[in-house]
Amino acid sequence: MLKWLWISVLVIILDQVTKAVAVDVLQFRELVPILPVFGFTLAYNTGAAFSFLSDAGGWQRWFFSVIAIAVSVFLVLWLKKLKEYERWQAIALALILGGALGNLYDRVVLGHVVDFLLLHYQDNYFPAFNIADTAISMGAVMLVIDMFRKPQQQ
Repeated sequence: MLKWLWISVLVIILDQVTKAVAVDVLQFRELVPILPVFGFTLAYNTGAAFSFLSDAGGWQRWFFSVIAIAVSVFLVLWLKKLKEYERWQAIALALILGGALGNLYDRVVLGHVVDFLLLHYQDNYFPAFNIADTAISMGAVMLVIDMFRKPQQQ
C-alpha cells in the first residue's frame, strides 16, 4: 500500500507552500480575521502540540525530531503491511505521515514549527496550527473511525 505515499508528498508540499506564504505575508501574532470563528496569524512553536514544552530550553527540538522520525518509520512499515482492501487505513496513515514530515522539516531546518491557522470564538482562542497538524488530526480521526467499522465496510 505504499502507493498511497503520494498523499504524504502532497501534504508536505501543501504544508510547506502555505507556511512559506504565511511567513512572507503575515506579521507575527497579528490576527487577520477571515470568518467570525477563523483567521490567520503567524506563530512559531518550538514545542509539540499546544506548545507543549515550548519553553524547555531547546532540547525539545531534537527530542520531538527523533520521535517524528521514529513514528514516520513505523508508519511506512505499517503502510507496507496493509492489504489492498485496507485503503481507508492507508489514506489515514499517509495523512499522518505527511503531517509528521512537514512539521519535522520545520523543526530541523528552522528550529520551530510555523503555525498560521487560528480558530476562535469571541475571546477564546484555540492554539494556532498548520496544514501538517490538520492532516495529522484528519488521519487520527480516520483511524478511530476505522476501529469501529465492520470488516465488510472496508
